Amino acid sequence: MRRMAWLLAAALWPTLAAAEAPERVVGWVEPVTLMPWDLPFEAKLDSGALTSSLDARDIRAFDKAGEPWVRFRLQLENDAEGETFAMTLERPRARRMVVRGAGGRDERPVVLLDVCVGGVIYEEEFSLRDRSSMNYPMLLGRQTIGHLGRLDVARTHLTEPRCDGSAPRVPHAPEGGDPNDQGDHDASE
Repeated sequence: MRRMAWLLAAALWPTLAAAEAPERVVGWVEPVTLMPWDLPFEAKLDSGALTSSLDARDIRAFDKAGEPWVRFRLQLENDAEGETFAMTLERPRARRMVVRGAGGRDERPVVLLDVCVGGVIYEEEFSLRDRSSMNYPMLLGRQTIGHLGRLDVARTHLTEPRCDGSAPRVPHAPEGGDPNDQGDHDASE
């Protein structure tokens, strides 16, 4: 009986092994596209931050139909083409995030935005803050990295910078943001 179990396991092993898709590996810097504007640039992947962060200027909270919204200006440079993308956006505020760190306490609005990484569009939470002094306008935190694959901190540019209208879309799945999120850990970029 034991021999038969071993033979069955040996016969099924190739099928079981093939059923497991190889996990994607991403580097600590990856090309991303902010959707729906098809705006390509590079993002830093940071396992020290829970929530992703996006460079936003002139951030203003307001109410729209009794709901909290945020108005902010994006000003992102596309290094490949040497162009600057500037646009004022309005988004519903998903939540507020309090960041405590060496610089003190900071409260930031969080919005949902679509970002394409490796040909897949992910709807993710982004805290808004002025990142103009940082090397990367977007930081992808652990909640987003968890959807992308395994992070290899020794490598960069492991995904293809492609994204088109046929790209699969992964909707946001609330993961219960940490009210004590330590936010950006990139002061020494």
